[in-house]
Amino acid sequence: MAEAAAPWAAEADGVTLWLRLTPKGGRDAIDGVETLADGRAVLKARVRAAPEDGRANAALVELIAKALAAPKRAVTIRSGETSRVKKLFIAGDPAPIIDALARLAPN
Repeated sequence: MAEAAAPWAAEADGVTLWLRLTPKGGRDAIDGVETLADGRAVLKARVRAAPEDGRANAALVELIAKALAAPKRAVTIRSGETSRVKKLFIAGDPAPIIDALARLAPN
């Protein structure tokens, strides 16, 4: 994947990840990378939880943490709590996080 099209960016203390979440998606899964109408790349994810009382966001944090073998406390939602398109931050060494994200989203 070309770095310009990647839905993540390294920061000094972790990685910023742009993501589109589908709540009540039938399963908890990461479905690759998608380009939005405005040209932004996002990682697609779905969770079984409904978007009520923060349950879908909590399920998303758990899904990303598990997929990256990171503690849940390392994954935070920086913006988009009530939107489908979210900006997440994963704290830690950026290199292994980006490697893990690239394996999750090979397209």
